[in-house]
Amino acid sequence: MATPDAHVKPPGLAHARRTLHPAAWWAWAAGLAAAAIETTNPVLLLLIAAVVVYVVATRRSTAPWSRSLVVFMRLGLVVIVIRVVVQVLFGYRLAGHVLFALPQVSLPSWAAGVSIGGPITAESLLQAGCEGLRLAVVLLAFGAANSLASPYRLLRCLPAVLYEAGVAVTVALTYAPELVTTIGQVRAARRLRGRPTRGLAGLRGMAVPVLEGALDRSLELASSMDSRGYGRRSSETTTRRWATLATGVGAVLVLVGVYDVLSASAPWWVGIAALVAGVGSLACGVTLSGRRTTRTRYRPDRWQGAEWLVVVSGAAVVTAFSIAGALGIDGLQVSFYPLGLPPVPYLPCLGILLALAPSLVSPTGMSRRGDPAVPATRRRDVATSVESR
Repeated sequence: MATPDAHVKPPGLAHARRTLHPAAWWAWAAGLAAAAIETTNPVLLLLIAAVVVYVVATRRSTAPWSRSLVVFMRLGLVVIVIRVVVQVLFGYRLAGHVLFALPQVSLPSWAAGVSIGGPITAESLLQAGCEGLRLAVVLLAFGAANSLASPYRLLRCLPAVLYEAGVAVTVALTYAPELVTTIGQVRAARRLRGRPTRGLAGLRGMAVPVLEGALDRSLELASSMDSRGYGRRSSETTTRRWATLATGVGAVLVLVGVYDVLSASAPWWVGIAALVAGVGSLACGVTLSGRRTTRTRYRPDRWQGAEWLVVVSGAAVVTAFSIAGALGIDGLQVSFYPLGLPPVPYLPCLGILLALAPSLVSPTGMSRRGDPAVPATRRRDVATSVESR
């Protein structure tokens, strides 16, 4: 019987899956969130939300955290409703088209700007809805980053000196994806048992299992971190002292430089020089501190042209909004007094459309030959079967 050639690689092993660097996704999402903060125009905010949803729909994977966008979308809707309700109950009353009136309570003079009840106008509701929509779009942008980028891969990209802080941030960022996964598992288990999964009865039955799952994951995370030697440091006292000194001096110089740049009492070149020296000292301190932590990376993520294009597309949105604000273009900050349609500025719209670039240039998880990449578990099964022969 013919023996298979040991040098022949099974299908899917020669071409590994290529995914975008997680930092690129977070930089792109941060650019969209920063642009959303600079405007209250509902047209621009809805356009940013549409771009975010489209990119996530075309580039998300099948990982458990890829469904985080739906949770952030629902949270955004709750934020909008809360903002409108607060305006109805306690908002400042202005003249306009009165829709209905609530019983009003008289307040003392020191509570000016706050009212309880009174006439509710269409202008105030629209203004409150746009303010809530702005925060909802910011949440949606960061929800897109949670859906597109693996938080564990993002942790591997941090410098060694920021590793411990990065672990804390990563655990915080994975709360929403892990919560979505746990709720889905508990809901599926209750559905198989014929128990309610919706309403108050379903919520009461899922609360304890979800909390128990969160505690179990915390214990597993602590055990895995301990088994991998997390927090192990070298005992170089001299290096630690120099790193602490460089970091402290750099922080002081940066503060002095920022104060001199913002203040007109000192020449401008003094502040710039202090900033440059402070950043350099901080860089030296971070480099020296990083030597204290021994850490290796297995298959580090590569930063290539696609990552640069994604980051540039996110920065283009912020740049377009900043230029429009500097030029005084109407439409970034809208007011519904008097009531009317908000203007639509073309420059911010062009910047938002450039944010669609990730849907075209980012990798799709396909192999270089154009065939779908084989999952990691399947590749291990194939390799094991070949070796057993």
